[in-house]
Amino acid sequence: MAGRDLTSSRFAAPPLPPLTGEALNDDALRTLGRQIEDKTWRDGLPDFFWGEGVCLLGMIRFAEATHDPFPPRVREWLDERARGDLVIDHVNHLAAGTAAVLDGTPSSSALAERLLAWLQTSSEVTYAANGAIEHWPDGVWADSVFMGGLFVGHLGEARGDASLVRELGRQWLAHAEILQDEGTRLFVHGSHAGRPIRCFWGRANAWMALGAVEFLELAERRPDLVDQHAVEDVRTRLARQLEALAACQPDHGVWSVLVDDQPENAGILETSAAAGLGAAMLRASRVIPGLPDAVVAAGWRAVAGALAYVEDGTLTRVSAGTVLQLVPFGYSVIRDDRPQLWGQGLALHAVAAALAARQDTPATLTPRHSSEARR
Repeated sequence: MAGRDLTSSRFAAPPLPPLTGEALNDDALRTLGRQIEDKTWRDGLPDFFWGEGVCLLGMIRFAEATHDPFPPRVREWLDERARGDLVIDHVNHLAAGTAAVLDGTPSSSALAERLLAWLQTSSEVTYAANGAIEHWPDGVWADSVFMGGLFVGHLGEARGDASLVRELGRQWLAHAEILQDEGTRLFVHGSHAGRPIRCFWGRANAWMALGAVEFLELAERRPDLVDQHAVEDVRTRLARQLEALAACQPDHGVWSVLVDDQPENAGILETSAAAGLGAAMLRASRVIPGLPDAVVAAGWRAVAGALAYVEDGTLTRVSAGTVLQLVPFGYSVIRDDRPQLWGQGLALHAVAAALAARQDTPATLTPRHSSEARR
């Protein structure tokens, strides 16, 4: 169909130059991460929802990369929510459950069990024909792997429950079966009425890439809990995705909101996707043998490009919460002029991955439980 509207693309702001040199050394990264974290707490984490969940996990990964204890403010936030009367009615409500599992205190563990009970028993949870959790009935979105799948997988690791860990691998592969384009190897945002919509949204690719990396890291820690065939399938699909993303990355590091530079969106940059993808690329180098150097280089470009947009602790140029758009033009008009919790969280993922890559040590540690959780 003709009639493309290039208005938004034509007036897109030019890219900022990426960070270089001393702005990416250990001290600078630690300082930047603390600024992002402090600004996030000052602005507040008001709800028990997906933005908060992304942020909490980013804070945990940052603490691990700086070799600090489990973040006290994260624990306090979780404890307060565990005592409250939570509304749980969507897969996005599971996102903060990953932080609860990694906390491992009695109140957080009880909170995680409440979330799992909802997932396993609620009629509000629906599935596609291949078993993928639906974001909405008749719609599979990339978001759900990160929001719900990671929670299930990490809870399985904490419990030593292979069925839950393997469910994360199954969910990732079921989503990939629907959402990964066989030609480009990129991921679309989602499907509608059983049909994938060919819009290669950046943040969807970040959710899938980070979800895969978390699963592969978990598999390395606990090979006894995973299906090795699923591990190899995830590894292969992730490598193809990251190589495709590296090939279409601009020199300044930050992809357009649709990463293939579809004309209506070309030049409309989206920083949270770049932060998440940069983190995934750097972490993937440890869990995918033989990952091309071009992917690692792309990861550094993405981190340096995205973090250049941090102003006074806020990652700017982050697109607002985005429902599945049925045509590419829909992504060109999503506002990006306000702070967003998922942007803050993905920026912290990027800082953490960069610090860990510089130190050449794993960015994720074994979940803290019992006495270890209280040190």
